[in-house]
Amino acid sequence: MKIVVVGQGAFGRKHLDGLKNIDGVEVVSLAGGSPDSTAKVAKQYGIPHWTSDLDEALAQPGVEAAIITSPTQIHAKQAEQVMRAGKHVEIEIPIADNLADAERIDKVQRETGLIAMAGHTRRFNPSHQWVHNRIKAGELKLQHLVVQTFFFRRQNINLEGKPRSWTDHLLWHHACHTVDLFQYQTGETASDVFALEGPKHPDLGIAMDMSIGMKTGSGAVCTLALSFNNDGPQGTFFRYVCDNGTYIARYDDLFDGKENQIDLSGVAVSMNGIELQDREFVAAIREGREPNGSVAQVLPAMQTLDRLEKCLTG
Repeated sequence: MKIVVVGQGAFGRKHLDGLKNIDGVEVVSLAGGSPDSTAKVAKQYGIPHWTSDLDEALAQPGVEAAIITSPTQIHAKQAEQVMRAGKHVEIEIPIADNLADAERIDKVQRETGLIAMAGHTRRFNPSHQWVHNRIKAGELKLQHLVVQTFFFRRQNINLEGKPRSWTDHLLWHHACHTVDLFQYQTGETASDVFALEGPKHPDLGIAMDMSIGMKTGSGAVCTLALSFNNDGPQGTFFRYVCDNGTYIARYDDLFDGKENQIDLSGVAVSMNGIELQDREFVAAIREGREPNGSVAQVLPAMQTLDRLEKCLTG
């Protein structure tokens, strides 16, 4: 299977690392922004073709699919471009930074019949899969999901500390992970939501701190705190408070409420959530089925984010 990766940044390289472990997959082109860094990454990963023109990349012989890891603001445009070219698409989270663009991607997917998958990695992290499997088996019931998403980004930099060409967003990007995960784990769309935000950054124009609450019809609640002002350990940490245990998820690792690590070796074929996400995309194409995390499946999360944004704008 010949694939194009769109975006040469940190997440593009995370996908390239994961794709190397999937049999029968070949990245034949890298479509990036900056020519210098795109050429450098293509050489590093042995990709035979690179370009700044997405149409040129998609036109490479035998290309079946593309994985989009470019800046959020162009996800919708590029996703439509890929599908109009007759290729399947995986779009890194978030698929868009507004509901209208998310709905446009869903509409094009239904028109073309191609696979369109969202990169909602939390569905695939072994830690969250372990909890999900036990909820489905009836062994756990989620009562309260408590989440901290903390970064230190008072300047416009990425995870590697390098300048970013676009501006990140606490709601549409980082809260998107938790909104989808909460609804995925409960099997419900949040019935009640609220959001509060702190002062906006004078240069970036985005809120640097945010508080979000959600509740489902069955009574499960989610409390999410987000910050770009946190000068300490960075990342997102999840505490599942259930009727039959408490569990703490840190990326691909899981601990019980007393900090005893849980063995996740039998959950999936890899401990890398992004690799597992890409494996699902490839398998769905090969098997001609809807993937876990399809655009249609994550659209309720985008609708909830839109409701949360309305809480902020009043």
